[in-house]
Amino acid sequence: MARKAFVVTDAMREQVLHLAGVGLPQNDIATVIGCSPKTLRKSLRAELDRGVAEANATVAGYLFASTKRGNVTAQIFWLKTRANWREQQKAPDDPVAATEAGSQSEVVLILPDNSRDPELTQAFSDAQRKYFAGKRRRSP
Repeated sequence: MARKAFVVTDAMREQVLHLAGVGLPQNDIATVIGCSPKTLRKSLRAELDRGVAEANATVAGYLFASTKRGNVTAQIFWLKTRANWREQQKAPDDPVAATEAGSQSEVVLILPDNSRDPELTQAFSDAQRKYFAGKRRRSP
């Protein structure tokens, strides 16, 4: 017995547009309108995409309006996500001084040394000596 053809109506298009816009997963939208997810994507792709795009545009508009009104949280979110701003920590010039100043984070950098470059080997040794000079020895 042949399957009945899936017929898309204007009401169905509007419903898919709305459901996609409010964030309902495609599997759930397919269940609501009575077809498989594959048929939904094949027959109503434009409505799925448009619903999500329109919802994103609406929310972005509210976020932008909130940002313009002075909402600092919205401003930070906008700058981090839309303007690619990032928080950066300034690296200390002297790692020994930074640890003595009460920094809680400790970074140990292990660099390969194949002893081919005596100057580099000496620089590594000096840096290591300087780093560990500021450390307190633990008593056994």
